Amino acid sequence: MTEPATIANDLRVVLGQLVRRLRAQRRQELSLSQAAVLGWIDREGAASITALAQRERVRPQSMAATVAALEEAGLVGRRPDPDDGRRTLVEVTPAGQEAIAVDRRDRESWLAAAVAELDEGERRVLVEATALLARIADR
Repeated sequence: MTEPATIANDLRVVLGQLVRRLRAQRRQELSLSQAAVLGWIDREGAASITALAQRERVRPQSMAATVAALEEAGLVGRRPDPDDGRRTLVEVTPAGQEAIAVDRRDRESWLAAAVAELDEGERRVLVEATALLARIADR
């Protein structure tokens, strides 16, 4: 029951299910890669196409297409890199920030409703488990 490999497998399966349920709450017309890039830029700040491609483990050409779609939708814009005039940085626009906020509210609302169905003891366990998951994620 407490074998690391067994726990790891169960955790992988359950986290996968949770991620799929959270994704299902999305109302936007963005692809998963577009949503991931938009969210990453929002959290980490403006970035070059190359940096975004490395982050998502795709070719720069593929990332350029993803960014172009986001730009066409008005969710990101480009500006010169102040440290290197040859590069441009991709940043989230106000419309992109609003889209992110709506998406996060939708998912958090679903998750909060699910957590509300737990009793107080289960919620305490979930708080403790969340701290452990954060430690694992930071490794």
